[in-house]
Amino acid sequence: MISAGPPIGNLSVSVFTIPTDAPEADGTFEWTATTIVVVEAAAGGTIGLGFTYADAAAATLISTTLAPAVRGIDALKTHAAWTAMTRAVRNTGRPGIGSAAIAAVDTALWDLKGRLLGVSAADLVGLARDVVPVYGSGGFTSYSVERLQSQLGEWVAAGIHFVKMKIGRDPGADVQRVAAARDAIGPDAELFVDANGAYARKLALAQAERFAAQRVAWFEEPVSSDDLEGLALLVDRAPAGMDIAAGEYGYDIFYFRRMLEARAVDVLQADATRCGGITGFMKVAALAESHAVPLSAHTAPSVHVHPGAAVGALQHIEYFHDHVRIEHLLFDGAATVQAGVLRPDRSRPGLGLELKRNDAERYRKA
Repeated sequence: MISAGPPIGNLSVSVFTIPTDAPEADGTFEWTATTIVVVEAAAGGTIGLGFTYADAAAATLISTTLAPAVRGIDALKTHAAWTAMTRAVRNTGRPGIGSAAIAAVDTALWDLKGRLLGVSAADLVGLARDVVPVYGSGGFTSYSVERLQSQLGEWVAAGIHFVKMKIGRDPGADVQRVAAARDAIGPDAELFVDANGAYARKLALAQAERFAAQRVAWFEEPVSSDDLEGLALLVDRAPAGMDIAAGEYGYDIFYFRRMLEARAVDVLQADATRCGGITGFMKVAALAESHAVPLSAHTAPSVHVHPGAAVGALQHIEYFHDHVRIEHLLFDGAATVQAGVLRPDRSRPGLGLELKRNDAERYRKA
């Protein structure tokens, strides 16, 4: 029997904005920097670390609303803290910033619990396997064809079997860029595309047929993820061997339930930094399993490697170019791919991450 843990004390919050290494764009958005909100939760003389990729407004919500909600709760009772936070944002709103803020705190509390007990977060959640495959993700629409080919080709050469590129800016150019990507990665690697909801339904269907010539195996958000009927149309009519994926913008379990009940995806995506942290992610995993739909983890590999190893049906973790850069810039112990897989470091308690304070300071916004 596990004895009671120390009460959760102070939560400190930091905001860092890291410039991209080049201008980036997808089918519907452009950016030159990424903001990460880092939470440090204290209990029993120990500090747990968590984070989310979200606007700096999440930091304010954590300080004003979530910190008072969890303060004094037993640090080993992560589900009790998660429930308290979801109740605390009732009038603020759960989707969006509210859920991202909860995610950062929840992840910090799982890390804290692991540190207090001296075990990895993966072991706390319950390992189903030792490694999780990844897919290399980048190939932004702002990249030249040469840079697109170089990035995807390097991932494949490093042993990553799955690679993803962005599309959606120019339908004609998309077809040409997909062909160039296939040339770069060879015939055996799996090629994924992500339109970020840029296409209308009929254009998405036409593009799916064109992409099939390059053996595209994954078509992410061919239409808006809010268009469940459109996604279901693609699921029914896309070429054989091409999975339709969506879900990265899910913030609560009800969103994922609606998507699954609409049969709108072949593969469900979930992001622990958006859907309520490790606790929320594991709830989504159970829901996906109950619908016999495989799950894929969206970005943030240093977080997802732990719950991902606990989900036997998880297809892969997105090894996203921006987040890989940021996590290695800011954290010792950041997840590093080897031969196409990630392995949770069970020799280090919690998430196994330590903030590089001196390195991070140059990017601090709050």
